[in-house]
Amino acid sequence: MSIRAHGDFHLWRYSAVVRKQYRLDSIDREILFQLQRDGRLSNVELARRVGLTPPPCLRRVKRLEEAGVISGYRATVDPVATGQSFEVIVSVEINVTDLGTLQDFEATVAGFEEVVEFRRMFGRPDYFLRVLVADHAAYEQHHMELLGLPAVSRVVSHQTMKRIKTRD
Repeated sequence: MSIRAHGDFHLWRYSAVVRKQYRLDSIDREILFQLQRDGRLSNVELARRVGLTPPPCLRRVKRLEEAGVISGYRATVDPVATGQSFEVIVSVEINVTDLGTLQDFEATVAGFEEVVEFRRMFGRPDYFLRVLVADHAAYEQHHMELLGLPAVSRVVSHQTMKRIKTRD
Protein backbone atom coordinates (compact mmCIF):
# COMPACT_ATOMS: atom_id res chain seq x y z
CA MET A 1 0.00 0.00 0.00
CA SER A 2 1.27 3.48 -0.75
CA ILE A 3 0.04 6.90 0.27
CA ARG A 4 0.21 10.15 -1.61
CA ALA A 5 -0.66 13.53 -0.07
CA HIS A 6 -2.97 15.77 -2.09
CA GLY A 7 -3.87 19.09 -0.44
CA ASP A 8 -5.20 18.47 3.04
CA PHE A 9 -6.28 14.86 2.44
CA HIS A 10 -4.68 11.61 1.43
CA LEU A 11 -5.20 9.45 -1.65
CA TRP A 12 -4.66 5.72 -1.19
CA ARG A 13 -3.38 3.36 -3.85
CA TYR A 14 -3.37 -0.37 -3.25
CA SER A 15 -1.01 -2.74 -4.96
CA ALA A 16 -2.98 -5.80 -3.84
CA VAL A 17 -3.78 -8.66 -6.17
CA VAL A 18 -7.03 -7.96 -7.99
CA ARG A 19 -9.44 -10.89 -8.13
CA LYS A 20 -10.56 -11.84 -11.61
CA GLN A 21 -14.21 -11.14 -12.32
CA TYR A 22 -16.32 -14.29 -12.54
CA ARG A 23 -18.57 -14.58 -15.59
CA LEU A 24 -22.19 -15.06 -14.45
CA ASP A 25 -25.01 -16.41 -16.58
CA SER A 26 -28.72 -15.96 -15.86
CA ILE A 27 -28.90 -19.14 -13.74
CA ASP A 28 -25.91 -18.07 -11.63
CA ARG A 29 -27.58 -14.68 -11.09
CA GLU A 30 -30.82 -16.37 -10.05
CA ILE A 31 -28.93 -18.63 -7.63
CA LEU A 32 -27.29 -15.56 -6.09
CA PHE A 33 -30.63 -13.74 -5.90
CA GLN A 34 -32.31 -16.67 -4.14
CA LEU A 35 -29.42 -17.20 -1.70
CA GLN A 36 -29.31 -13.48 -0.85
CA ARG A 37 -32.99 -13.66 0.03
CA ASP A 38 -32.59 -16.87 2.06
CA GLY A 39 -29.13 -18.33 2.63
CA ARG A 40 -30.63 -21.35 4.41
CA LEU A 41 -32.39 -22.76 1.36
CA SER A 42 -31.80 -26.45 0.89
CA ASN A 43 -30.11 -27.40 -2.35
CA VAL A 44 -33.30 -29.18 -3.44
CA GLU A 45 -35.42 -26.04 -2.89
CA LEU A 46 -32.80 -23.80 -4.50
CA ALA A 47 -32.66 -26.09 -7.53
CA ARG A 48 -36.46 -26.03 -7.82
CA ARG A 49 -36.51 -22.21 -7.69
CA VAL A 50 -33.84 -21.77 -10.37
CA GLY A 51 -35.12 -24.52 -12.66
CA LEU A 52 -32.34 -27.09 -12.26
CA THR A 53 -32.06 -30.55 -10.79
CA PRO A 54 -30.16 -30.69 -7.48
CA PRO A 55 -26.76 -32.07 -8.69
CA PRO A 56 -26.01 -29.32 -11.27
CA CYS A 57 -27.37 -26.69 -8.89
CA LEU A 58 -25.00 -27.85 -6.16
CA ARG A 59 -22.08 -27.83 -8.63
CA ARG A 60 -22.89 -24.24 -9.58
CA VAL A 61 -23.09 -23.14 -5.95
CA LYS A 62 -19.75 -24.81 -5.20
CA ARG A 63 -18.17 -23.07 -8.24
CA LEU A 64 -19.54 -19.72 -7.07
CA GLU A 65 -18.09 -20.34 -3.60
CA GLU A 66 -14.70 -21.44 -4.94
CA ALA A 67 -14.51 -18.41 -7.25
CA GLY A 68 -15.20 -16.11 -4.31
CA VAL A 69 -18.48 -14.85 -5.74
CA ILE A 70 -20.21 -16.25 -2.65
CA SER A 71 -17.93 -15.11 0.13
CA GLY A 72 -19.89 -16.53 3.05
CA TYR A 73 -23.22 -17.11 4.74
CA ARG A 74 -24.43 -15.23 7.77
CA ALA A 75 -27.44 -14.69 9.99
CA THR A 76 -29.34 -11.42 10.00
CA VAL A 77 -29.83 -10.47 13.63
CA ASP A 78 -32.68 -8.28 14.88
CA PRO A 79 -31.06 -5.36 16.77
CA VAL A 80 -34.13 -4.94 19.00
CA ALA A 81 -33.88 -8.55 20.15
CA THR A 82 -30.21 -8.08 21.09
CA GLY A 83 -30.74 -4.77 22.90
CA GLN A 84 -28.95 -2.71 20.24
CA SER A 85 -31.82 -0.83 18.62
CA PHE A 86 -30.24 2.64 18.78
CA GLU A 87 -28.58 3.04 15.37
CA VAL A 88 -26.32 5.94 14.48
CA ILE A 89 -24.58 6.68 11.19
CA VAL A 90 -21.34 8.48 12.02
CA SER A 91 -19.08 10.46 9.74
CA VAL A 92 -15.50 10.86 10.88
CA GLU A 93 -12.92 13.26 9.56
CA ILE A 94 -9.31 12.66 10.44
CA ASN A 95 -6.25 14.83 10.61
CA VAL A 96 -3.17 12.64 10.28
CA THR A 97 0.02 12.84 8.33
CA ASP A 98 1.50 9.43 9.00
CA LEU A 99 0.46 5.96 7.95
CA GLY A 100 1.05 4.41 11.40
CA THR A 101 -1.47 6.69 13.11
CA LEU A 102 -4.01 5.97 10.38
CA GLN A 103 -3.51 2.22 10.69
CA ASP A 104 -3.87 2.46 14.48
CA PHE A 105 -7.10 4.43 14.05
CA GLU A 106 -8.56 1.86 11.66
CA ALA A 107 -7.56 -1.08 13.85
CA THR A 108 -9.02 0.56 16.95
CA VAL A 109 -12.35 1.49 15.35
CA ALA A 110 -12.65 -1.91 13.64
CA GLY A 111 -12.25 -3.47 17.08
CA PHE A 112 -15.20 -1.61 18.63
CA GLU A 113 -18.01 -4.13 19.10
CA GLU A 114 -20.70 -1.50 18.54
CA VAL A 115 -19.31 -0.58 15.10
CA VAL A 116 -21.11 -2.96 12.73
CA GLU A 117 -19.99 -1.30 9.49
CA PHE A 118 -16.86 0.75 8.83
CA ARG A 119 -16.00 2.33 5.48
CA ARG A 120 -13.12 4.47 4.25
CA MET A 121 -14.43 7.02 1.77
CA PHE A 122 -13.00 9.05 -1.08
CA GLY A 123 -13.01 12.75 -0.16
CA ARG A 124 -14.80 14.06 2.91
CA PRO A 125 -15.80 12.67 5.29
CA ASP A 126 -12.92 10.24 5.52
CA TYR A 127 -14.97 7.44 7.14
CA PHE A 128 -18.55 6.33 7.69
CA LEU A 129 -19.48 4.07 10.57
CA ARG A 130 -22.73 2.34 11.39
CA VAL A 131 -23.02 2.01 15.14
CA LEU A 132 -25.55 -0.10 17.06
CA VAL A 133 -25.93 0.45 20.80
CA ALA A 134 -28.64 0.15 23.44
CA ASP A 135 -29.49 3.81 23.95
CA HIS A 136 -28.36 7.46 23.98
CA ALA A 137 -26.10 6.97 27.00
CA ALA A 138 -24.28 4.05 25.37
CA TYR A 139 -23.81 6.07 22.20
CA GLU A 140 -22.48 9.05 24.13
CA GLN A 141 -19.82 6.81 25.69
CA HIS A 142 -18.87 5.48 22.24
CA HIS A 143 -18.82 9.02 20.81
CA MET A 144 -16.41 10.16 23.51
CA GLU A 145 -14.13 7.19 22.77
CA LEU A 146 -14.04 8.19 19.10
CA LEU A 147 -13.27 11.81 19.92
CA GLY A 148 -10.39 10.66 22.12
CA LEU A 149 -8.55 8.93 19.28
CA PRO A 150 -5.45 10.84 18.11
CA ALA A 151 -6.35 10.84 14.40
CA VAL A 152 -9.88 12.22 14.81
CA SER A 153 -10.60 15.86 14.01
CA ARG A 154 -14.41 15.78 13.64
CA VAL A 155 -17.29 13.40 14.38
CA VAL A 156 -20.82 14.01 13.10
CA SER A 157 -23.62 11.70 14.26
CA HIS A 158 -26.93 11.00 12.56
CA GLN A 159 -29.48 8.96 14.49
CA THR A 160 -31.49 6.64 12.29
CA MET A 161 -35.22 7.40 12.34
CA LYS A 162 -36.29 4.46 10.16
CA ARG A 163 -34.59 1.94 7.90
CA ILE A 164 -36.21 2.05 4.49
CA LYS A 165 -34.06 -0.55 2.73
CA THR A 166 -31.10 -2.63 3.74
CA ARG A 167 -29.18 -5.41 2.05
CA ASP A 168 -26.92 -7.42 4.32
